[in-house]
Amino acid sequence: MYFYALSAADAGGAAAGGTLYTLIFMIIMLLVLYFIMIRPQRKKEKADAEMRKNVQVGDEIETIGGIVGIITKVEENTVVIETSSDRCKMRIKKWAISTNVSANEEAAKSDAKADKKPKKEEKAEEETPIEKD
Repeated sequence: MYFYALSAADAGGAAAGGTLYTLIFMIIMLLVLYFIMIRPQRKKEKADAEMRKNVQVGDEIETIGGIVGIITKVEENTVVIETSSDRCKMRIKKWAISTNVSANEEAAKSDAKADKKPKKEEKAEEETPIEKD
C-alpha cells in the first residue's frame, strides 16, 4: 500500500508537468501564428488605408474590380474618376481603390535612380586601369 501511494503521487506530478508543457507549447504556437500571419496582414491593411487617404486629383488608380482611371474629384468617402478619353466619369468608394498606379510609378523611378548611383561608382572603379609590371 505504501508503494502504491508513492507511485500515485509520482503519476500526478508527471501529469501536471505534461499539462504545463502542453500549455507552453500552445502559447508558443499562438505567438508564431501572430508573427507569421496576423502582424503582416495588419501592416498591409495600415499601408492600404494610408494610400487611400493620400490619393489626390490627377492620380491614376486601379479599383478592386479592375477599373483604371484618373481621379478628378476627392470627397470624404468617395472619389470621382475619369475612365476613358470620352470623359466618362464614375463615382466610387475609397475602399474600392486597389492601387495608386501614379504613386507606384514614382516609387519605381526613385528606386531606379537610387540603384543607378552605386552602379556608376562601381563602373568608375572597374574602369580604373591597373598598372602591370
